[in-house]
Amino acid sequence: MSAGRLPAFEIEPGRPADASIILMHGLGADGHDFEALVFELRLPEVPAIRWVFPHAPVRPVTLNGGMPMRAWYDIAGLERRSEEDESGIRASAKAIRELVHRERERGVPADRIVLAGFSQGGAMALFTALREPVRLGGVLALSTYLPLAGLLEAEADPANASTPIFMAHGALDPIVPIALAESTRDLLRSRDYEVSWHTYAMPHSVTAEEVADVRGWLLRILPPLS
Repeated sequence: MSAGRLPAFEIEPGRPADASIILMHGLGADGHDFEALVFELRLPEVPAIRWVFPHAPVRPVTLNGGMPMRAWYDIAGLERRSEEDESGIRASAKAIRELVHRERERGVPADRIVLAGFSQGGAMALFTALREPVRLGGVLALSTYLPLAGLLEAEADPANASTPIFMAHGALDPIVPIALAESTRDLLRSRDYEVSWHTYAMPHSVTAEEVADVRGWLLRILPPLS
């Protein structure tokens, strides 16, 4: 691993990778948190997907009493008016972009790379992808929202204006209010992003129904190469 690159856990396909999914974990977890998802999705051997699960840095989190934990950025609160950790968000986005660049160096085309994440990790997937200067394959944003939403108009890169976005949220989520996710959905749709929106009768978690919907979406946006 080169100096400064995020440490990551990877799952390689049975043949040379022709697609990559970089999935960011939620607050306080680590890259292994969604390892089981790879097997639950029951994807076919083609496309040959490399899964990359980076570990966020450890930092104090204000919302949790300043306790140090793995976090992509500090969180003071999850209300619309809460102060946001712009420097932390931008630092993590830069590190995630380096992972995208590494996948391209390893031979995966940018339009076969999906940025994905759950909760705070999903926030980073959205924030980073919408500013990426090369078109990505898609964005998978689970139980999350777009941070620094007020800066999107000024900072969005047209390269990803048509990139498909899958957003899913629990109607019973006590951690990230569904209204926060809905405001992100509405903002993105107002700017003509292609947002596939799904809700489930669940808390801050993932259900089998959601996994099935993610599977279908991934197979649509990452078709086998001819």
